[in-house]
Amino acid sequence: MSYIPTLRKKYENEVVSKLKEQFSYKSTMQIPRLQKICINKGIGQATQDKKLIDHALEELTTIAGQKAVPTIAKKSISNFKLREGMTIGARVTLRNERMYEFMERLIAIALPRVRDFRGINDKSFDGRGNYTMGITEQIIFPEINIDKINAISGMDITFVTTAQTDAECLALLKELGMPFKNQRN
Repeated sequence: MSYIPTLRKKYENEVVSKLKEQFSYKSTMQIPRLQKICINKGIGQATQDKKLIDHALEELTTIAGQKAVPTIAKKSISNFKLREGMTIGARVTLRNERMYEFMERLIAIALPRVRDFRGINDKSFDGRGNYTMGITEQIIFPEINIDKINAISGMDITFVTTAQTDAECLALLKELGMPFKNQRN
């Protein structure tokens, strides 16, 4: 018997029935689910210092639990001293068990460690059922040793779902435990 993350069990046992009831789906295949989580980290100073990319790759690999891949520039931009083919960032895509494990650590451990945290913004949907959030400091993750980092940097985390609308995606992420701000206008 293989290991099943707690968040996945919660999705299968609780979230599916709540979403089916809330949106009155006819088929269980219509119920939105999390497809993947993409973590992206752009390094602006990478054109001057190549070691920053190695540090970013190492940090992202530690946070995600999966090897990060360098991001390569597609176009040359002279104002930024950027040439085509230079590495300018790092990214990692999580699926299945690792995706649920990362989301559980993000919700339970990392987000509560953000200074003055009052919930995440509920306005960052793309119109197609995906949600993107930005994190300003990588030190909110307990895997990162504060003594070993050379610079504080942020990252973007995108939750890709099978939801057709933003309302469905919001309901899915709320049921999974994402701490959205309680704004009623």
